[in-house]
Amino acid sequence: MFLNTLLLWMQNILKPVYDRSFVLQKIDWLIFTNILLVILSSTFAQSDNIGYFAIFSIILTGVKLLTKTGSRFELTLADKFLLIYFLLVVISVAGSTLFALSLKGFFKTLIYLGFYVSFVHYIKDNKRKIKYILLVLALAAIGESIIAIKQNFLSVSEISGWQDMSRLNPEEVMTRVYGSLKPYNPNLFGGYMLAALPSTLVLVYLPLMNKHYKTALFGIVCFLFAAVSIVLTGCRGSYIGLFFEFILLALFTYKFLKPKFKKIFMTASAAFSALVFMIIVSTASLRARIFSIFAMRSDSSNSFRFNVYNSCIDMFKDNYLLGIGVGNQNFREIYGLYMKTGFDALSAYNIYLETAVESGVFALLAFLAFIWVNILGAVRYILKRKNANVIYLAIALISLTGILIHGFVDTVFFRPQIQFIFWIMIGIVRVLTYARQN
Repeated sequence: MFLNTLLLWMQNILKPVYDRSFVLQKIDWLIFTNILLVILSSTFAQSDNIGYFAIFSIILTGVKLLTKTGSRFELTLADKFLLIYFLLVVISVAGSTLFALSLKGFFKTLIYLGFYVSFVHYIKDNKRKIKYILLVLALAAIGESIIAIKQNFLSVSEISGWQDMSRLNPEEVMTRVYGSLKPYNPNLFGGYMLAALPSTLVLVYLPLMNKHYKTALFGIVCFLFAAVSIVLTGCRGSYIGLFFEFILLALFTYKFLKPKFKKIFMTASAAFSALVFMIIVSTASLRARIFSIFAMRSDSSNSFRFNVYNSCIDMFKDNYLLGIGVGNQNFREIYGLYMKTGFDALSAYNIYLETAVESGVFALLAFLAFIWVNILGAVRYILKRKNANVIYLAIALISLTGILIHGFVDTVFFRPQIQFIFWIMIGIVRVLTYARQN
């Protein structure tokens, strides 16, 4: 690869600088710190401030590639699909009728993809740090779950009315929690917790491997607290995602249990499912919220989304090849030409439809291929092995499943709080599955 040849040439020139610099020799620690700051700042900082830490990580990775001998790019099949996606986005932005607005959205996309590259380059040389990254994410999720449960008991009212109450009795109105993420939004918080929830499993399965049962019990409590906080958001898309996360978790757990424990696990799973069903049936507000998923156009929120979908499909039909250009501001301007009166929208409320509208059908296919190849590699790895890497891959796959399922009915995926977790999880999959191939 020409780029690696160029990097090697630069590394040879700058080798004396690297050898004399204490900072350059410790640059991995700086990158690691910024990755952790991206995770921690997501719980309280504004979007721009979160992005600064990601940019620092990207810059430091660039410096490392130019100065540290042996640093090089390695493209997997999945990475090639991501590169195709990126090139199509560039073409889409260049051809956008609102170039200036689309360029702003492109810079955000560039930061996300740059962070993914930075994360992968760090993790492939520091695989032992995966555990600590997941632990920090787990701590963030635990902290947010505590805040959410407190908000529920305090009956926060500022955003608790984000539901169609025209057909509800007072006891069916749900208090919707939103944590400390900015901007305050139950759907954003639900999506974030859905993405972060599986990280708490690192507190369960690693201790179980080492027979530290008390620690594993603490991890189970943390996992349940985080799951409860998702329920308290009232985010129906998160409910659907949580359902699939639990199914995937049960499948992974069952596979790796010893035969004598599998029957006990099945019994415990059935009892847990029955308990959850009883709680749903006996809690009026939760029951009404879940049943509204199936109300179709009888629920105003559902009906609003259907109208937005119809408008976005019309947008896609007119721009199916290269899209309109990335960025929510760009989307809003052009969406105004297609929207039904009174149904203004910030996004397509479906990440796949939004990607197709913004960058075209081929960009969507390339992005889906990138995800599919990574997931397929992870599943193959999990089916063949039993080690700590399997735990990390299972956590990543459960998280990605929740994010991608939720993405069918919402676009909070494009918020940095969720977007960075997505790239961290898929980065873990990429590094661990590619390492197996070499």
